Amino acid sequence: MLWKMDGLSECDVRRPLTSTGTNLLGLVKHAAGVEVGYLGDTFGRPFFGDEPPSWYREDAEANADMWATADESRDEITGLYRRVWEHANSTIETLPLDTVGHVPWWPEERRAVTLNHVLVRVIADTQRHAGQADIVRELIDGSVGFLQGNDNIPPGDRAWWEEHRGRLERVAREAGG
Repeated sequence: MLWKMDGLSECDVRRPLTSTGTNLLGLVKHAAGVEVGYLGDTFGRPFFGDEPPSWYREDAEANADMWATADESRDEITGLYRRVWEHANSTIETLPLDTVGHVPWWPEERRAVTLNHVLVRVIADTQRHAGQADIVRELIDGSVGFLQGNDNIPPGDRAWWEEHRGRLERVAREAGG
């Protein structure tokens, strides 16, 4: 997800490009929070200790983890994400997959989960947000790609893609009556 921000300005990584405000830096911040919660707190391995940032606390404003304030720099958020990876990797390397943890924000009757369950959940969540990052980056400057250096799409210049998109728009209108 981090490379989706490469070459973009501070403004572009923060720009809300969907009706819900989805933006690249916010997706990275959210992904960090998800890993901290599921691969840290759930298994008694808190990342933040006694003083979590305001956006991570229970009393945080709604959606505070999905955008960066003007005081939170790109370097700060990406550095946090990289440190969270190390923390998450330590949890994964230290604990067996059948280790039971407790998700504090889930209903009591569902809180007990295995590390295996949590890994599947975190992978699915990260993949979902990586897809959002793909779309947001394309909206910013037209850049696409499955992996850095591998766009994984048919070759075509700007004119070809405009024609392709126009054709799809015509088909959609025809199908819609």
